[in-house]
Amino acid sequence: MDARTAGSYDPRTYRALTFYDVVSRFRDGRDSPRAYLERCLETIAAREPVVKAFAATNFDAARAAADQSFVRWTTNRPLSAIDGMPIGIKDLLETKDMPTEQGCVAWRGNFPKRDNPAVWALRQAGAVIVAKTTTAELGGSHPPATTNPFDAARTAGGSSSGSAASVAARMLPAAIGTQVGGSIIRPAAYCGNFALKPTQGGINRGERQATSMSTHGPHAGCIEDMWQVAIEIASRVGGDRGGAGLTGSMTTPSAIKPQRLMVLETEGYARLDEPSKRAFAQLLELIERAGVTLLTRRTSVEVEAVERAIGNAGAVASGITGWENRWGTRNLVDQHPDGVSARAKAVLAKSEAMTVADYQALLRERAHAQLTHAQFANVADAAITLSCPGPAPLWSGDEPSKPLNPRPTGDAVFNYPSSMLFAPCVTVPLMAVGGMPVGVQLMGQQHQDERMVGLARWLVGAVAPVVVA
Repeated sequence: MDARTAGSYDPRTYRALTFYDVVSRFRDGRDSPRAYLERCLETIAAREPVVKAFAATNFDAARAAADQSFVRWTTNRPLSAIDGMPIGIKDLLETKDMPTEQGCVAWRGNFPKRDNPAVWALRQAGAVIVAKTTTAELGGSHPPATTNPFDAARTAGGSSSGSAASVAARMLPAAIGTQVGGSIIRPAAYCGNFALKPTQGGINRGERQATSMSTHGPHAGCIEDMWQVAIEIASRVGGDRGGAGLTGSMTTPSAIKPQRLMVLETEGYARLDEPSKRAFAQLLELIERAGVTLLTRRTSVEVEAVERAIGNAGAVASGITGWENRWGTRNLVDQHPDGVSARAKAVLAKSEAMTVADYQALLRERAHAQLTHAQFANVADAAITLSCPGPAPLWSGDEPSKPLNPRPTGDAVFNYPSSMLFAPCVTVPLMAVGGMPVGVQLMGQQHQDERMVGLARWLVGAVAPVVVA
């Protein structure tokens, strides 16, 4: 199903674009990487004028790369399981053959002509780099023009807006996003994608290491492609300096049935609309019927301790990131005062009002939350919560003479905990509310990325999607 109309998403019938299940056809000539790419380009031509997922494209280079992949597959010499996969790169990451403008007027024309380590790894694996996907300005909150593929009046989320939208619109099978607060998981949830936010530092960020909570991670139409992209990158470039990085099987982990799951409300539950609360409650009931014990803050002192530890996650994550970004943003504003949005300047002003002591206090609060979470590692196999606070919000732009919407790409309230905890999480498209996707995430202990993927694989295989009007 290629949904094009408002409120048309149904996880029971929607069929995402996938790659893992076509590669066997490359070997015997029934299909080819070039033919697969051309189908993607046809969809891009049809949908991109409305979805607006791309900041730059390089179709000629993509076609050449697909042709090279064809030769490798037909001679039984593929570079990896993603050889020939068309993929998009968030426009925060450097690419040697396309500009890197970071969704920011001040960065227009920036063309460093070098690859981020993750991009280099994808090329080494034979992936076909098709485009740079749009990002909210500087990876923050000021939105690009990207629309939600299931309702053009709604946001696709942010800051990995184009990565989420390009996969949901079936223009690409996978795309790379980044997250500091909620920028991988939330847009994936709004767009009905699978996505992995790895353990902090799990994938080598290269030039993107200015902040202590930034991570790279894949969006994909299926869990198999999601994991394969992540592990192919990590197996070639590892994690951030000083860390081992993401490890695990070079094929998708087998399904793992959990025995116990922590149900986390986080700060977000109080902001959740009633239809989304009903949908989540129905999903939890189905999980219980499947034989999983659910622990909540009302039934478990351990869960209550975790809830308290992450209760201020939004302020902690935002404060830390604002402080760590302040000098780079200040220099940019000084050099290009008209090239940075009012939203970014407002964030800068808030961070410049902070003191060193404020930052240190936030670091202590983050460290306490991480210790609390780790202390209860044996209480449950993982935590489960929503990936977003209901369907993607309507967004038609700022209104003149009115205050700026502080969250035009949606609220990251359900995403801050995993970012603050440095924890891996996987979002899965298991709910629809009012005809729009609403994701659910599984979050684990640090370095349990592979296990979270296995648990997520069980969840989507064993529990039926929930649809609420």
